[in-house]
Amino acid sequence: MKGKNILIGVSAGIAAYKIAHLTRLFVNTGAFVRIVMTPMAKQFITPLTLATLSKNQILVDFFNPENGEWNSHVDIGLWADVMLVAPATANTIAKMAHGIADNLLLTTYLSAKCPVFFAPTMDLDMFKHPATRNNIRILNERGNYCIDATNGELASGLIGKGRMAEPEEIFKTIEQLFVSIKYFKGKNVLITAGPTYEAIDPVRFIGNYSSGKMGYALAEAFKTHGANVILISGPVSIEPPQGVEIVKITTAEEMYNVCVEKFQHCEIAIMSAAVADYTPSIQLGKKVKRDKGEINLELKPTKDIAQKLGELKNERQLLIGFALETDNEMENAISKLKKKNLDFIILNSLNDKGAGFNFDTNKVTIIDSNNNITKFELKTKKEIALDIIHVIKNSINIDK
Repeated sequence: MKGKNILIGVSAGIAAYKIAHLTRLFVNTGAFVRIVMTPMAKQFITPLTLATLSKNQILVDFFNPENGEWNSHVDIGLWADVMLVAPATANTIAKMAHGIADNLLLTTYLSAKCPVFFAPTMDLDMFKHPATRNNIRILNERGNYCIDATNGELASGLIGKGRMAEPEEIFKTIEQLFVSIKYFKGKNVLITAGPTYEAIDPVRFIGNYSSGKMGYALAEAFKTHGANVILISGPVSIEPPQGVEIVKITTAEEMYNVCVEKFQHCEIAIMSAAVADYTPSIQLGKKVKRDKGEINLELKPTKDIAQKLGELKNERQLLIGFALETDNEMENAISKLKKKNLDFIILNSLNDKGAGFNFDTNKVTIIDSNNNITKFELKTKKEIALDIIHVIKNSINIDK
């Protein structure tokens, strides 16, 4: 953290008082802290308090009316190594999600080129409201990271989810970002994502329901944490993360060929794509007409990408697979881990509510080659991606 530039955006939530302690945590590590406040946030904690602790002038307005000095939101945004919006009220989250720029904090957010974290705080009904949930989803999909609210007593006197995460937890989350950036910087990471389409005829195919969200979240997270990312993607409707090399494919055969070619240059490979296990033996050149009645479709197995990479893998490479199961989940996942020479396998089950295809959330269990098992509760796929990064960083010496 020493020498890092931390930009904190404080909006008008009762949890603003916690920013005093959080600021001290950052400053004590040798980080440089600048703080931007919304005008209403001054009602919850004084700029003087935060200026004293951060050792920097607090920015609230676009300019000083007394001397005409201008506070450039562009310069502030470019200065930061990371931006944290905390507390992030429902109002500020909504404005961030929809590009409303009516104060210095929001214009700075829209100018920031660095990773952005936000820590929600609000009453439980506001937090659960579909509008708020949708706004948080939008921010996550754009590459922002939500430091989730916790359960407890709220300012209204009600008890439920809506409390801003404690300063120590927020500090640890930001610290982990810089630890991981140092660890993964310069590492080449190959990630597969999405489905494959296996053509029957020019207009029909065999496919699956994969949205690619988990793979794209992993690509975003590894890029944010300093890695060089190659994303091999089947047909999806997601914008790729900035700065990621993307190779678009359609069929399992195409994905196999690209993976085998690229793998030799990578330290880490994560197979999160839902690759078709079978493809039609014959691809018809013309559309099959309904009036032909019943047809028999002969299928042949596709090439097993993970197994091939497991055969090619050397001692300096890390290979991670995914297992989406419907029954005998743990047994099937461990069998796949061993059979394909994987270092980790990430298990998710279609029996878990909110996990699997097309959800923004996932619930996973990570198993390593030594049968160590780490279970995670239902989280957003952005958060799961961070969990996966931390497991890799903490369990494997990729510099060996």
